[in-house]
Amino acid sequence: MKDLITPNRSLAKETEKKLNQQIEMEGKSSAYYLSMASWCETKGYVNSAKFLYDHSDEERGHMLKLFSYINEAGGHARQPAISEIRHEFNSLREVFELILEHEIKVTKSIHELVDHCFSTKDFTTFNFLQWFVTEQREEETISRRALEIFDIIGEEGMGLWHIDIELGKLHGIDTVEE
Repeated sequence: MKDLITPNRSLAKETEKKLNQQIEMEGKSSAYYLSMASWCETKGYVNSAKFLYDHSDEERGHMLKLFSYINEAGGHARQPAISEIRHEFNSLREVFELILEHEIKVTKSIHELVDHCFSTKDFTTFNFLQWFVTEQREEETISRRALEIFDIIGEEGMGLWHIDIELGKLHGIDTVEE
């Protein structure tokens, strides 16, 4: 059955494809952080878990922002299959090292998307993506700060307990200090 309404497209097919690839990256980010949060919670890092649960929700919000944009521009946003999510980690520090590494990959992906839009003169999408550019600077800054906390406090003795409290504060979370 033919659609009753065919939306006029203002979004190039290639840009739609690239935006859908970014949706996949944001969806994987959300799933990855959710997995990390669960691991932290099972290891007793309750504040880090809260931070990561919130961060997972935030990444899903980024994905939904892209969904809306694509659909409103006459494209079709696609929910990707999310697989190959890691569930076990060697340490709390490793979790936050992986977060920084991942956020740098997301930043590069956003920059490539922005470059594509600029080179194809899709200034509407270019403008829309500026929010993501700014957001990624914040994401990387928070990730770097998290790793600095490990270095400043140290992981010996009560160090991990204090680190967990400080990591919870990075996102303005009411921390548990039991």
